[in-house]
Amino acid sequence: MRAQFVMSEIGIGLRRNLTMTVAVIVSVALSLALAGAAILLRTQVDQMRGYWSSKVEVSIYLCNKPDSKNPEYKGCAGGPVTDAQKAQIQAQLMKTGEVEKIYTETQQQAYDNFKSQQPNNPLIPMISPSNMNDSFRVKLKNPQHYAIITSLVSDTPGVKQVVDENEVLKPLFKLLNGAQFTAIIIMVIMLGVTLLLIVNTVRVSAFSRKRETGIMRLVGASNYYVQMPFIAEAAFAATVGAVLASGMLMVGKYLLIDQFLAKQITLFNFIGWGPVFKVMPLLLVIGIAMSSAAAFLTLRKYLKV
Repeated sequence: MRAQFVMSEIGIGLRRNLTMTVAVIVSVALSLALAGAAILLRTQVDQMRGYWSSKVEVSIYLCNKPDSKNPEYKGCAGGPVTDAQKAQIQAQLMKTGEVEKIYTETQQQAYDNFKSQQPNNPLIPMISPSNMNDSFRVKLKNPQHYAIITSLVSDTPGVKQVVDENEVLKPLFKLLNGAQFTAIIIMVIMLGVTLLLIVNTVRVSAFSRKRETGIMRLVGASNYYVQMPFIAEAAFAATVGAVLASGMLMVGKYLLIDQFLAKQITLFNFIGWGPVFKVMPLLLVIGIAMSSAAAFLTLRKYLKV
């Protein structure tokens, strides 16, 4: 009987404050969807960083004949790189203990790669393999120690320049981290708005049923028994909002990532469905805990029982 009474009170409260309940549901859904998006974006950034950290290399471009005429390249003052200089550079790299493997790329290979990667480049008819550079692709045991390699071989005879591929990716990670920070800020604002809506909804509901709660108090009902319908109303709205937020994440994952980004950008390995399914229960827990706590604290102040 008590459970039936509580459920009937919940239904009465939801009907009396239908518009505010809908507003709470929408706010909870949006704020939790942003929370889930921020968590998934962090997972994506960490996954990309881990993936590329294992693949980035230090590229050491060696001198060719045209480079010797450019005073900017100090290591090329003596002319094109020789076989002896190549062997010396490789020996220096291996002595550091930081190198996992060294890949070589000849001028012809560099030319072929350039044509295959940029087939529509208008410069292709005007260049030849002699315009390209021999190079070493150095895979490090710890990509963060690239400065050791740079300082070792920079300005070494036969070396044109040293390029750390990790530096190329830094702007991308900076952009993704900025997007994540923005999503967190918006999420916090939306959570604040949601909490205010929950507080006002519970307060209005409490005042509209002040007579009923007074009678319940007179017949000996406990504080917990009186407050439970209000807390359950807030938890119900949060549950519906969390379900909607989960649906929004699934739709966003399918349309934005699977159907658009994954097809347009093949360079990156995007997150799968696993992280999405893992974050859904977390959104439900956050929503119910947030709404229940807000309702409980509001009732302590506005419901004198």
